[in-house]
Amino acid sequence: MQIQIINVAQKLPAWVDAACDDYLKRVPREISLKLVTVPLASRKSKQSAARQRQQESALILDKLPPGSLNIALDEHGAAWSSEDWSQQLQHWMFEWPRVNLIIGGPEGLSQQCIDACQHQVSLGRMTMPHALVKVVVVEQLYRAWTILKGHPYHRE
Repeated sequence: MQIQIINVAQKLPAWVDAACDDYLKRVPREISLKLVTVPLASRKSKQSAARQRQQESALILDKLPPGSLNIALDEHGAAWSSEDWSQQLQHWMFEWPRVNLIIGGPEGLSQQCIDACQHQVSLGRMTMPHALVKVVVVEQLYRAWTILKGHPYHRE
């Protein structure tokens, strides 16, 4: 199975790559985890937030292969526990060859992008920097796998 984490960002700090790389090394071969970054829409012009969302979402939609499960990370989505992530991962492994987890830019995702997703998931009520969201999602996928395998990484 292949999981793509698609995020909207400019150059992220080195600690983000270091943290993601650490977890990517731990993810088993049966889960192909790919990190895809699409660029932020220009913030220099006087474009509206809606227009920026639209431009970024168009780039995201181009990265979604047909027949894949698309999940938007959105503040209005369902809150999943680590165990929920694990149950979802198990379901994905049997039902979906491709899963896309989508992290929008600072202005969020367009309605068109959200409509292209079968699920919306929230990481909680806190506001987090997008760089940190990327790390949290990669870590939760690793944690979900460890729960499935009974690995001691996750302590209940």
